[in-house]
Amino acid sequence: MAKFSDIKGFVFDLDGVITDTSIFHSQAWHQVADQVGVKWDDHLADALKGISRMDSLNLILAHDHRENDFTLAEKTTLATQKNENYLKLVAQMTPANILPGIKPFLADLKAHGYLLSLASASKNSPLVLKHLGLEAYFTKSIDPTSLTHGKPDPEIFRRGAEILNLDPQQCIGVEDAAAGVQSINGAGETSIGIGDATVLAAADINFATTAQLTLANIKAAMA
Repeated sequence: MAKFSDIKGFVFDLDGVITDTSIFHSQAWHQVADQVGVKWDDHLADALKGISRMDSLNLILAHDHRENDFTLAEKTTLATQKNENYLKLVAQMTPANILPGIKPFLADLKAHGYLLSLASASKNSPLVLKHLGLEAYFTKSIDPTSLTHGKPDPEIFRRGAEILNLDPQQCIGVEDAAAGVQSINGAGETSIGIGDATVLAAADINFATTAQLTLANIKAAMA
């Protein structure tokens, strides 16, 4: 782990760190499941977290042994409908959807001259930031379509440092998922995990909630 005084930049994941869009993904998939007549339950909702759109659709169909009932073209249409459902829900987001403590933390980082970048695999992240009113904080963000590898590969967090013109050792990465923490560590950055410390055991620093994410708490943890 680097020294606190060496840190010049922060690289943020979006979902689960800045806001929580997982509920919208879940609602959008629920609509698709209803449409094709697959019974929705909590187990299915949990199984879809963090996996690609087409893999999610196949899981939903397999949940009711219907994975072979649709052509690839029909599956593509259903996946597109899911994204349209999701975007309608995202359009209703406001700054009230920012997770606790994040807005003052971002303001404090900016006031102290830290550089910020966004390392989200979501193509919709610019739209989400716009609805949250946080675009001004993240003028540097990675285009996920330009990435070769997904998390836990370190590529996205390494690029998050590069676009700030910083060495990875000068950056702190912030994540809420074990694969994301693995990505940060692989990039050579100091990792902060938000959430269950047993799930995020590989993180250099752990905070139970975003409300604990302050410069003072980070400095104390790195002392």
